[in-house]
Amino acid sequence: MKKILLIFVACVFGLALPNEQISSLQREISNLDTKISNNIWFVRYLNYSIYQDLNKELEQAKADLSNLNSKDSAKELELTQKISSLNRQLELLKEYKNSPFQPLLTPPKISQTKKIANPIELISGYSAIKHLKEQKSDYSTRLSELNLAYEILLQKENLQKQICSISPCDNAKFNLLKKQVIEFSTAKDIANTTFVVYQKQLDEAISLQSVQNTEEIKRSANLAILIIAIIVFGFLLKLVFRRYAQAKRFYTINKAINILSFLIIIFILLFAYIENVNYLVTILGFASAGLAIAMKDMFMSFLGWCVIVGGGSLHVGDRIRVSYKDNTYVGDIIDISLLRITIYEDITWATYLENRRSGRIIFIPNNYIFTELISNYTHGGMKTVWDGIDILISFDSNHKKAVYIIKNIARKYSKGYTDIAKLQMNKLRDTYRIKNTNVEPRIYTFFEPNGINISVWYQTNSYATLSLRSTISSEIIEAINKEPDIKIAFGKQTLYFEKDKMLNFAQESREI
Repeated sequence: MKKILLIFVACVFGLALPNEQISSLQREISNLDTKISNNIWFVRYLNYSIYQDLNKELEQAKADLSNLNSKDSAKELELTQKISSLNRQLELLKEYKNSPFQPLLTPPKISQTKKIANPIELISGYSAIKHLKEQKSDYSTRLSELNLAYEILLQKENLQKQICSISPCDNAKFNLLKKQVIEFSTAKDIANTTFVVYQKQLDEAISLQSVQNTEEIKRSANLAILIIAIIVFGFLLKLVFRRYAQAKRFYTINKAINILSFLIIIFILLFAYIENVNYLVTILGFASAGLAIAMKDMFMSFLGWCVIVGGGSLHVGDRIRVSYKDNTYVGDIIDISLLRITIYEDITWATYLENRRSGRIIFIPNNYIFTELISNYTHGGMKTVWDGIDILISFDSNHKKAVYIIKNIARKYSKGYTDIAKLQMNKLRDTYRIKNTNVEPRIYTFFEPNGINISVWYQTNSYATLSLRSTISSEIIEAINKEPDIKIAFGKQTLYFEKDKMLNFAQESREI
């Protein structure tokens, strides 16, 4: 009677029929189900419901199996297989046994704030902040999905109420929907409360990490300013020494400033980024002792470098002579590093007599200054050295005339170097106690088995001794060849025979 009355009222007032209203409401419910079908909260709830249904079905199957007549083997086999299948399904869904929302309601663990100890770790610091913000965003998105699912379930509940008001409905299905709404409402309240606490913890962690990053940026900036100041100060020192120091000394000073600046910067960085300085000092002490034993030669070379740089006995550009195991090397220093001296071998009298080769790069360990002989031809600004030529003349030559000619030639061609040597020698007397400062050419006459040896000594360029030696030698030869009473001696032998023995030797020869 009520249904007929509703149809009559709908026809009179132009309203939709109950069946049409129900169909429309069911379509809306279907649309809402489509919207919520991929919602992670609803999917987990469905899995939870499936687990509960499977568990009830398993309990019922076990009860049926226990009440089964033992003679019905087919039914027993069917129930046994069903129980086995249900157990496997429940094993796959075991995470939904107790609570459908527990994994989603539990927020991700907040990692501890990373302590930033150096600029490189700033990358990990900012990555940590980014990760925390992503965690916050993910949980917020998860909460939004829960709110959406709850709103859709409320709409479904309202639509289902309208359907039930029009026609009788399935109370069990409606009660299940009401149960879902209640459980989602409870989960929503828990999630909102958890998110408030979790958000505060995240904000605190982000703030602490930001403070760590900011402090490291300030410290790195201060260190960068200090390092730049050291570099600029070293550059200014180089400019000063370039202007007032000698060119030869400037190279060594320049290198010493570079090494000192580098060491200062290294120690600043070590003490800035190593927390336990005492521990570092202890390690360095043991390491130094071990290295001193295991790397004795390198340590001595470094000590030799300190002596060279501090003592000023050798400079880049000096011409030196090194004797080592019966080998002699003469060349110009082109570099002095922490471990070795590098020289460029030139053509000298040593290469002419001994090596017969030149132009090599020779590496000399710095520790040789303690053990081997190193001669410096240009120490203290000296640009000249003594060089000598020996001329052997025969005993019947006019040796006084030869001495006069040779001395004049040597004086003529070495005059410029003699004047330079006088100036440099006067400067050396301010540093060293030099008694004999005479640098004029010297000539000596010696009696030798094969003749009279005239030895002339003169000042010449430290870097080009062979050039002047060649010039003077050719001039001496030319001058002596013009004098008939001066003869250059050479090795010869005189044979004496008795007269009778010579006649007998001639007669025997004719008979033969």
